Order: sequence, then C-alpha cells, then structure tokens
Amino acid sequence: MTYEQLSQLKPGAFKRRCGVHLETFEQMVAILRPDLDRRGKRGGQCKLSVEDQLLVVLEYWREYRTQFHIATTWGMSESAVCRLIQKVEGLLTNSDQFRLPGKKQLYQNASTWSVVAVDVTESPIERPQKKQRGYYSGKKKRHTLKAQVVVNQATGQIICTAFGKGRVHDFRLFKLHRLPMLPEQLCLADRGYQGMAKLHPCSCTPTKKPRKGKLSKAERQHNRNLARLRVVAEHVNRKLKIFRILAERYRNRRKRFGLRFNLIAAIINCELSLSS
Repeated sequence: MTYEQLSQLKPGAFKRRCGVHLETFEQMVAILRPDLDRRGKRGGQCKLSVEDQLLVVLEYWREYRTQFHIATTWGMSESAVCRLIQKVEGLLTNSDQFRLPGKKQLYQNASTWSVVAVDVTESPIERPQKKQRGYYSGKKKRHTLKAQVVVNQATGQIICTAFGKGRVHDFRLFKLHRLPMLPEQLCLADRGYQGMAKLHPCSCTPTKKPRKGKLSKAERQHNRNLARLRVVAEHVNRKLKIFRILAERYRNRRKRFGLRFNLIAAIINCELSLSS
C-alpha cells in the first residue's frame, strides 16, 4: 500500500500498519524531504515519493521481512532498498528531533527525573562464527545482544541506553556503563540488580527469598509495590518489540544494532510526547 492509500486509514489503523502515528510520520518526512526529494536535481532519483521511501524503511523495521521481499513488493532492487534504509537511518539519527536525552541529562535534570527504572531486554542474533561463547545467554538459551534501558518512571520516557553481549549479566552491564545519577535520585530495578545499593544507595530492588525460608507478609507487599512502580520499564520493552527488527532474530551486522535501537527508542519518545 502506498502513502496515498494509507493516508485514508483511521489513525488507529495507520498506527497498527506503520508502527507510528500519522503526526510522527509527518515529522519524519519533513526531516527527510530535503535529502530524499531530488526532483529537478542532478544524479539518480528514486521513483518513489519521500513518503513511500519512508514507508519502505518502516516496513523493514516493523515487519522485518528480508530486503529481497521488500524490494519485490515495491518494484526496487535489493541494493536500492539497502541503501535507502541506511540513508534514512543516518538522516533521522543526525536530527535533534529523534535523539535520546543521554546520560548527562540524568544529573542535569535531576529534579525532573527523580525516579527512574532500569531494565534489560535481549534480542536474539544469529550464531556468531567467532567468539560464540561471549554472546550466549544462559537465560534465553541462545545467542543474544543485551540492551539496558533507563526510563523515567513518571512519564515512561527513555532517557538513555547501554548495550552488551548476551553473556554479560544485567548487573555487570550496569556497572560497566555507570549511570551518573545523583544520590537523591531513586532507581528501581528487578532482582537481576541485587547489590545495586552498594553503588547507588538510593535504589530499590525486590527482597530475595532466603534459602529454605519464606518471605514475610511485609516483604511480599514490598515486592508487589515495587513491581507496580517499575512495570513502566516492561511497557517500554513491549513498545520496542513492536518493531520486529528488535524482537526477532537480528540478521544484520551487530555494529548497527545500537544505532537502530536508539533510533526506535527516540521515535517512541516522540510518540509519547504527542500523546501527552
């Protein structure tokens, strides 16, 4: 379906089809138009409009079909689809509108982000030809790439990310990419971050059940209350996995995984600002 056909859909149907709202789509088109619209210019010119070119990229992220299948759908060559995807990703990443706040904002806007939630999500990858053991996740029983997400607990905005191999433990990933948080900022995490209080005193993790023992009623209630607060990070992971390129087995080169992850995270932030 071309953009002219999709624009006739209801807002909810457009969101289901493309993964973004129509307002976000128009913002992305405005950023891409100066570089992708080559009418009247020298050199090669894509036969698709700027809107349709963006639809090609969104279809790749959203459905994660092979570039060969997408090329045959749109009447393009496979290499042209590959070049288009990389060009659009570069243009959107370089724009300030689709960029994450970053680590520095944690202490610069400490009053705004007084409570943050930290969680890790994993994306399966193809078995590496070399150094396979470093990417093997014992939790998922397959080779993966890990992405740590820091989320504002009040709004669900993604602040910053960090990446590691599947073998790296969640807490070790946190220690390798130390977050510059102020002492008064509260950090919520799951039981994979046991021991965080030694690095950041103002942190909260679930109470671990003692060996051959049981949790008290107060400790169980504490774990429930914490789960209700930090579920916002789980919701963010669900929004990221709507784009199948992060949910299914990642077939591309691993060095561009972080770029795509951060770009999709910035798009989710943009969607959140429109809905608020």
